Amino acid sequence: MTRRFTQLDDVWPAGFGRRLGAMIYDSLLLLAIWIVITTLHVVVVRQVLGMAPEQVGQGAAQVFSLRLLLVAAAFGFFAYFWRRGGMTLGMQSWRLRVQTQDGGPISLTQTMIRFAVGAIGFVPLGLGHLWVLFDGQKRSWSDIASNTQVVVLPKRDKPAR
Repeated sequence: MTRRFTQLDDVWPAGFGRRLGAMIYDSLLLLAIWIVITTLHVVVVRQVLGMAPEQVGQGAAQVFSLRLLLVAAAFGFFAYFWRRGGMTLGMQSWRLRVQTQDGGPISLTQTMIRFAVGAIGFVPLGLGHLWVLFDGQKRSWSDIASNTQVVVLPKRDKPAR
């Protein structure tokens, strides 16, 4: 049985401002992860492989391996949160959720498409993400390509004291 999200009737398409806020928040979290990965990469190159400081970062193998690790970490970050509950930490702060058109969690294939198209969407001066401003349904290129949507969740009612 496929798990479905709740609050389907109370959500509305997310606009550019909220999406940008979540992107900034998530980019700071991802930057911290990348700093840790880069530090560990340098430690492995220096201590395990025994390279001199002047050789760190030299050569195609080091550059390729670090870039691959950084892309894999970014995909892992987004895939984990999007598949787990539809929200990254930044999206939780802005009450956003990514979901299928019928309100279910997105598949691994949709996650891969969202990630790839989202990255490509930054290349033409961010047009893939700015597309939200022009699309009547407030969809970015990654929403359109992966057949998903980003919605705003209603505020939770605070319990009475």
